[in-house]
Amino acid sequence: MTDKTPAPSMKPGEFVAFVAALMAVNALGVDLMLPALADIGHQLGIATANHRQWIITAYMLGFGAGQLVYGPLADRYGRKPILLLTLAGFVAASIFAAGSQTFAALLGARVLQGLMSASTRVLAVAIVRDRYSGRQMARTLSVAQMIFFLVPIMAPSLGQVLLAIGPWRFIFYALAGFAALVLAWSASRLGETLPVDRRTPLSLGALRHAYTLTLTNRFSAGYAVAASMTFGGIIAFVSSAQQIFVDQFHAGERFTILFAVCAFSMGCASFANSRLVERLGTRLISQAAVLALIGLSVLHIGVIATGLESLWTYMLFQALSMTCIGLCGSNFGAMAMEPVGHIAGTASSIQGFITSVGAVIVGSLIGQSYNGTTYPLAIGYLAIGLGVLAVVYAVEGGKLFRARNAGGETPASQT
Repeated sequence: MTDKTPAPSMKPGEFVAFVAALMAVNALGVDLMLPALADIGHQLGIATANHRQWIITAYMLGFGAGQLVYGPLADRYGRKPILLLTLAGFVAASIFAAGSQTFAALLGARVLQGLMSASTRVLAVAIVRDRYSGRQMARTLSVAQMIFFLVPIMAPSLGQVLLAIGPWRFIFYALAGFAALVLAWSASRLGETLPVDRRTPLSLGALRHAYTLTLTNRFSAGYAVAASMTFGGIIAFVSSAQQIFVDQFHAGERFTILFAVCAFSMGCASFANSRLVERLGTRLISQAAVLALIGLSVLHIGVIATGLESLWTYMLFQALSMTCIGLCGSNFGAMAMEPVGHIAGTASSIQGFITSVGAVIVGSLIGQSYNGTTYPLAIGYLAIGLGVLAVVYAVEGGKLFRARNAGGETPASQT
């Protein structure tokens, strides 16, 4: 593994765990309050179950918008100071959310939480890209995501425990506490991964160049769009999970376990990817997963149309679909970053904005279409699969399952 600019304080194992912890700040910000959505809705007077989804969507909107800012700042001032500042901001936003007395105030706090946590996504990718590239980067992200996916497995159960000992506001205090721990870890153990001689000036000219390069390179922009669609599938599932499991299938007492099974399937996918990607390549794995997602969606629609849908058929198709999505995520991210590694911070910001905002649009369209059945989700996953396949086909010039060079990745100069 080529180690370009190793962080002086962290060994590889701790480094992977740290990246996973950064990702977990965002995951907890989404998943920890899922069991509390009904309680929040009742106390704050939220009109309908579909409106409760805005507690998730508002966070993701802030998360997407914030990513445009942190990359250029991190490329200019380094990764660590930006990370410390925004983690402190996340702690403050979480405390603000805990004290919200109206739905509007809570949504404002959620947008602010998303704005602050956006740095964790941008900087996690940039810090990994500072050290690794290509398949090595995909493998490192996969290992981190394998640990990270334990968070959705545990988060709803942890949320239930917090609800058992106190009101829903405890959940936001718990978020503040976890972010404070990651802040302390960053301050004491993270070494700056961007040397001074690799930093870029914060100027309109430099930003224009970075934006132009990131948005006009078909691999960078194309795979960011593809990632936004698959991420949208996750948002659609997360935002409607309580309604599907509790309202439709009347499995409220098993909600945390059923949700964990679906999240665990993504963790397994990331583990498999970390083991296979250096041998098989990012393209073979991700493109095969897209085709599998399309096939699964067609079968699922057939099951629903024939009246055979049950909790267990839904669980089977959802877990398998999440596995396919898990095999796409880190690989699409690595391929998008490969040609723009020299501007990793800004490129990560732009790609993160595309991915997050696009995912919010896709996920909201599917989630808000929930009608008491799983049909909108199955149709949405088919549309995602077909859309991703079309984008990948165009990006790769109509040639699928083919590595771009001997190392299996796209040359930085290829546009």
